[in-house]
Amino acid sequence: MSDSPLAPVVTSRRATVLFLLMLIYTSNFVDRTILSTLAQAIKLDLVISDAQLGLLQGLAFALFYTAMGIPLARLSERVNRVSLIAVCLTIWSGMTALCGLANNFLHLFLCRIGVGIGEAGCTPPAHSLISDLYGSERRATALAVYSFGIPLGVMVGTVSGGWLVEHFNWRVAMVVVGLPGIVLAILLRLIAREPVRGASDHKTVEHEKAPSIREVARHLFGNRAFLHITIGATLVGFVGYGTGTFAFAYFIRMFHVGYAELGLAFGLVTGLSAGLGTLLGGWMSDWAGRRDRSWYALLPAIGLLFATPLYIIAFTRGDWVTAVWWMLLPGLFHYAYIGPTLGVMQNLALPRMRATATALFFVVVNLIGLGVGPYATGALIDFAAGRRFAAAGLGDFATLCPGGVGAADAAEPLRQGCASAMAQGTQDGIVVMLLVFLWAAVHYLIAARHTGWLRRPAAAATAP
Repeated sequence: MSDSPLAPVVTSRRATVLFLLMLIYTSNFVDRTILSTLAQAIKLDLVISDAQLGLLQGLAFALFYTAMGIPLARLSERVNRVSLIAVCLTIWSGMTALCGLANNFLHLFLCRIGVGIGEAGCTPPAHSLISDLYGSERRATALAVYSFGIPLGVMVGTVSGGWLVEHFNWRVAMVVVGLPGIVLAILLRLIAREPVRGASDHKTVEHEKAPSIREVARHLFGNRAFLHITIGATLVGFVGYGTGTFAFAYFIRMFHVGYAELGLAFGLVTGLSAGLGTLLGGWMSDWAGRRDRSWYALLPAIGLLFATPLYIIAFTRGDWVTAVWWMLLPGLFHYAYIGPTLGVMQNLALPRMRATATALFFVVVNLIGLGVGPYATGALIDFAAGRRFAAAGLGDFATLCPGGVGAADAAEPLRQGCASAMAQGTQDGIVVMLLVFLWAAVHYLIAARHTGWLRRPAAAATAP
């Protein structure tokens, strides 16, 4: 490496750090979303509603994830970001393992709060690190590689969680997926080095004062194009986290598939689709964005317009194998929004505000998307199941179908009615939620049409 403080990190070290951060983000999403794979088993064991499952997946995690995100991001503007990520990784991994010891809804809720607190210290400093390793013209691609941890984490969690819950139980699954994060924390601390802030932008900012939160918010959201991108990304998160929480449970309820078999098929198919969509979205937006930066917003809009009908087709098939195969297509389009959205944010942010920018962005996206999306979907499913049950002339669903399956001593026709209403209600709730993707696409289209930073050719734009 050159002696110059502004010299870029050598390619091999930069790629190694990026790969390690991607693995950490994979662990992040395994621990964050494992509950959706285990949802049906937890629901039956703890006898809770889908709305409560939505609270465990969403609000319990998101409320403290967003609350701690800003102070931890501010801290990462001043301290060693590598060490901060390692500490937070250890916390959220340990709390995930502790989820396996929960005896009731409240215990599990508190453990999920702990997971959210730990994970709040991952992405803001990670985005800041990556933006100091890669310049603006490759930043969306690098952030897409990091974000590949999202579909990879969901895939690993789905496959491993499905196998573990079928052969052991959901408690063992929580412990097993939680502990590997501690090993990753040790590897990160041994391998990664703190880069010079601003090096990839050919400026040194090590001794500059970090802007205030108000200054960062004004800088980001004062750009009307990025404001619409944020609204679009929030709506995508609202749908994605909401439907994702119950997608695995839908297949079990509708088709009575085994956890292990479904976990393998569903995890591999959706993981491959979402992974390719994430990587291609980052690469294609950087490629097209060199000619016209409006493609950073156009590409996500087009992807969401294609993904919506394809997802609806997948969730309305008559057999589970056909439905899972249909899931290959929409993920390619849906996840294309991640790279360009994060690339715009980090290109717009100045070097000393990048971690805070990420935290502010995720406060909005996660508080509404992750915090409200799963609960809203669960409540919608409970409502739809109740309507289906009442329409069949069976009575009050909430009273007669505890846990969505009916009491153990209930007559078989009643138990079958509970199961049927639960399956059909889950399908109804997911399909209605998917239509919100179209609303998100509208905001990305508005951002692409705005006269401002996004529409200027990259060569003419002032690098942030």
